[in-house]
Amino acid sequence: MTLRVALVQQASGLEPEDNRRLLRELTPDDADLVVFPEAFARDFGSPGSDVSGHAEPVDGPFGREVERVAEARATTVLAGMFEVSDDRDRPFNTLLLRGRAYADYRKVHLYDSFGYRESDRLSAGPVSAVTAPLGDLTLGLMTCYDLRFPEQARALVDAGAEVLVAPSAWVAGERKVDHWRTLLRARAIENVAYVVAAAQPGPRYSGHSMVVDPFGEVVVEAGEDEATVLHATLDPALVEEARRTNPSLANRRR
Repeated sequence: MTLRVALVQQASGLEPEDNRRLLRELTPDDADLVVFPEAFARDFGSPGSDVSGHAEPVDGPFGREVERVAEARATTVLAGMFEVSDDRDRPFNTLLLRGRAYADYRKVHLYDSFGYRESDRLSAGPVSAVTAPLGDLTLGLMTCYDLRFPEQARALVDAGAEVLVAPSAWVAGERKVDHWRTLLRARAIENVAYVVAAAQPGPRYSGHSMVVDPFGEVVVEAGEDEATVLHATLDPALVEEARRTNPSLANRRR
C-alpha cells in the first residue's frame, strides 16, 4: 500500500508551549506520516546558545504531545527536540517518531561546520541505524547535517530502509540551498530510496522542504521563506521498480 506523507515547513520559536500548539494546529488528519523539522520543540536560539535548560526526557511535555496528536489524528508524527543526556549541559538533538511507528533517533553528526560548533552545546548520539516499519515501507531516520555523510544513509538502507527521512534546520547562507537540493537528490539516487526532508523556513534557515523519489526526481518542493504543508504519496512499487532498473545496491563490491 502507498504511504501518504505531509511535510510541515514551519519555524519553531523560543517558547515550547507555542511550539506544542503549532504541532496540534498543523498536523493534518489525511496523512499516514507527518514530518516536522529538526528542533521543533524549541528553536536553537542565537548561535552558540545554551539549550540545556530546554531539554526534556522523551516522555516529557513535548513527547507526550507528539503521542497525543498522533493518536488524535490517527497518524504517525516525526518531530525534533532537545533531549536530556548524561551530560546535563549538552543534551541530545533527538527525533521522536510516535503513532503507528515508534522510534527515537539521536543526531549522530553535530553541525561543527560553516563557523558553527553544535558540539559545544549538544551531545552526539550513538552511531546506529535507526529504522522503523510503517505500512509497507521502512523508514530510516537522520537529521540535517547527517545528509553530508553518505555512509549513514547507506547504513540505513542496509538495515532495510526504503525511505530516508531527514527533519532539518538547514542554516541559510551562500550555496546552502544548492548543497541541500544536491544532497537530497544524491542520497535518493545512490540509495535508490525515497528521501523525505522537512525543513525550517527562512530567513534564518533554508526552507525548500522536499520529497525525492528513488529515481532522483523531485516529487514536491517548498520555497525558501514560506510556511507551508506539502503532501506526497510514496509507493513501495516504485522503490521495487527503481531497484530493478538500477540494481546498484546489489552490484556493490566490497
